[in-house]
Amino acid sequence: MFVHTVFFWLRNPDDQANHDALHAGLKKLITIDDIKVAYVGRPAETRRPVIDHSYDIGLTTVFADKAAHDTYQEHPTHMEFIAECEHLWERVQVYDVVE
Repeated sequence: MFVHTVFFWLRNPDDQANHDALHAGLKKLITIDDIKVAYVGRPAETRRPVIDHSYDIGLTTVFADKAAHDTYQEHPTHMEFIAECEHLWERVQVYDVVE
């Protein structure tokens, strides 16, 4: 199993239209067949010193293996998402985990 988690910090976090546009782009992105499971959401209302709430939107995707993840990275829908949405964020942080 290969878990790919991405956190986005919006360029204009106070603009709801930017939140909505990125969320819509991520929802389209997770239709890629190589993804087994996907979650899109905002920071949870959990408050402990070890939790980072500084991001605006998070994406977690689960793939069967690294090969499926690598195919996803080059998928036309993924490339389209980047082209259409990259102007919305100022920072992206990725964490990949394998089992």
